[in-house]
Amino acid sequence: MVAACSEPGPSLSERTLPIIDSVKTEYAPDKRVALFAIEPVEKGDTLVLRGETDQPTAKQQLLAALSSAGIAYQDSIQMLPEASLGDDTLGVVSISVANIRSQPKHSGELATQATMGTPLRVLKKQGDWHLVQTPDKYISWMQGSFQPMNADTFQTWQDADKIIYTNPYGFAYLDENMEHTVSDLVMGNIMEVKDENQGVFWVELPDGREAYVKRNEAVMLDDWLAEVKATEESVVETAFQLMGVPYLWGGTSAKGVDCSGYTKTIYFMNGKVLPRDASQQVHAGELVDEDKNFKSLRPGDLLFFGRAATDSTRERVTHVGMWIGNDEFIHSPGLEAHVKISSIDPESKHYDEFNLNRYLRTKRMLTSNRDILTLKDVKLF
Repeated sequence: MVAACSEPGPSLSERTLPIIDSVKTEYAPDKRVALFAIEPVEKGDTLVLRGETDQPTAKQQLLAALSSAGIAYQDSIQMLPEASLGDDTLGVVSISVANIRSQPKHSGELATQATMGTPLRVLKKQGDWHLVQTPDKYISWMQGSFQPMNADTFQTWQDADKIIYTNPYGFAYLDENMEHTVSDLVMGNIMEVKDENQGVFWVELPDGREAYVKRNEAVMLDDWLAEVKATEESVVETAFQLMGVPYLWGGTSAKGVDCSGYTKTIYFMNGKVLPRDASQQVHAGELVDEDKNFKSLRPGDLLFFGRAATDSTRERVTHVGMWIGNDEFIHSPGLEAHVKISSIDPESKHYDEFNLNRYLRTKRMLTSNRDILTLKDVKLF
């Protein structure tokens, strides 16, 4: 008698992983802006789903797909914001420039920065660190540097009269004599106004500190929002205001910028919120050129550089700069350690053969809203 042998079928985990991957690809393909970290753990005939996500629709889709596949499961997925935060799931940056890191420790890579007045969505807490999300959806870790708020407190702050600081760098002072400082300030800082006179604004910082700001260095936020418009002339003017600012990996302020932090800051001060990284900004806006037809470029266009795709490797966008006309672009290159001008003209003293050789394409942000917010919308979480 010959016994028939058969291969065992796939395990519960093996059947589940492709479903998890499919849902993640649809709802959270970029972990920088959406969290969906789910793993299946087998316990007898039951599958336990562990992990966390801030995407409720993705979780619902996953559970529905598992049910349709006849897979029994135990739902142990933690939804973010985590319940232990209570009602304080919002916040506002309270210092001039807050460092936000890729890991909850000071040695973690500087992922990005957020300036005073930036609203935050708070997702969870680990020790003294909070996982936060900025209005451009970027998710990373911050220690202190913001004022936690519940929905009512946050709305009160949003509704208050505020100013926006427009100088590249300056200070808020303890008294009207402007002798002692309460905080340093950078371009784009937003503060609540308590009172004003001819020479100063009396303000309250998001953490409750009160100070005075020179009136000629700031404007009322509502007035600014009503008038600000990103034009070729305005973005170039802002770019030159930050000429010579030092290079800082993860930097997005007048204290230091990386390449995409620089272009992001330029557009922020002209009312537009770009995605954070060069590899994200390249998907925004409208395509202008990918054949080195530089005659079609206009001031304000963003040029992207990196490694082109091959038969075996994917494209890798690693750098971005902004076209300013006259065959020149302005950017924050790490090697030179500060914002500078480069040229595509071999006869120019600013000729940049290195970046010209790794040029990928140009995108236009001034006439497109694709993946771009207006600053008026950043309050909408």
